[in-house]
Amino acid sequence: MKDLTVSNIERQNVLNNRFAIEHIQKTLDITGMMFDGEYRFTKKMVADFYEVEERTIERYIENYSSELSANGYFLCKGKRLKDLKLQFAPVINVGSKTTQLGLFNFRSFLNIGMLLAESEKAKALRSAILDIVIATINEKTGGGTKYINRRDVNYIPAAITEENYRKNLTSAMNQCVAGHKTYKYSQVTDYIYKAAFKENAKEYRNVLSLDSKDNVRHTLYAEVLLVISSFENGVGATIQQRFKENGGRLLSMEEVKAIVNDLAEHPMQKPYLNDARTKMASRDYSFRDAYHGNIAEYLKAVTPEEYERFIGEKSIDFDNILAENKDVLKRLKQADNDE
Repeated sequence: MKDLTVSNIERQNVLNNRFAIEHIQKTLDITGMMFDGEYRFTKKMVADFYEVEERTIERYIENYSSELSANGYFLCKGKRLKDLKLQFAPVINVGSKTTQLGLFNFRSFLNIGMLLAESEKAKALRSAILDIVIATINEKTGGGTKYINRRDVNYIPAAITEENYRKNLTSAMNQCVAGHKTYKYSQVTDYIYKAAFKENAKEYRNVLSLDSKDNVRHTLYAEVLLVISSFENGVGATIQQRFKENGGRLLSMEEVKAIVNDLAEHPMQKPYLNDARTKMASRDYSFRDAYHGNIAEYLKAVTPEEYERFIGEKSIDFDNILAENKDVLKRLKQADNDE
């Protein structure tokens, strides 16, 4: 079970997901004061809801000021405070000499609930939040997240690109590398995955709980596929170059492994690799509840933009698009092959 009280990444994954936030707000049915287009809550209102003392809330504001401010907590002062007093004087009950007042919006109200270790009400809320987040993602993806990567508009062109570069690699492997045709390609794929993501195909399958019939590449995000394409193209080209330099002698699998590892360490490859590791570790953790331990150092919170891209209005229905564009996709692939 995820513990929201200890992980900023896990808290932010919830708070960046506007679909889950909207669902939670409806479920809680708590409104506060509608001010400046958002519901606002004073420290006292927050303390009363979570059944703790106001000074407890103040302590958390002090200890987590940056996080709470980033999620909507702010000090209301000047003209805004005058307007607030005029509109909600009986509710906020502050003296005329008060020059600033801390206000939470709904996100920061939830944020502090994720932090409050001493509140039983907050503890119950945290459990409900995690259930709602999972339900929201499943609802948006039609019941499963195995292929959530395909809901990204960039997935189809990336998959076509990767497939064509993979053909360059298989061609080089067939012509220039010793060994069994099928086995040597699966072996070099493992080398590439291991170098890029510190997991071979079997380990990746285990992390994502994939069946033996599932194609690993079909679950990869667009950015990850492009890094794999870069690897496949680079490895294929280097194999052919070494083959010529060797005077036509077939390369061993050990030589291919060395080529893959050298490419993984190339300074030009590093920014792309680090970006792909971050996206794979972070998105799988948030969307698929899958933890890549070997690249855990790259784990970050998923951004609001990524939620829009995979479960929001910017996401696509992959199966429908595939069905509607079969002829176009066939022509695209053919054009790439003819280049």
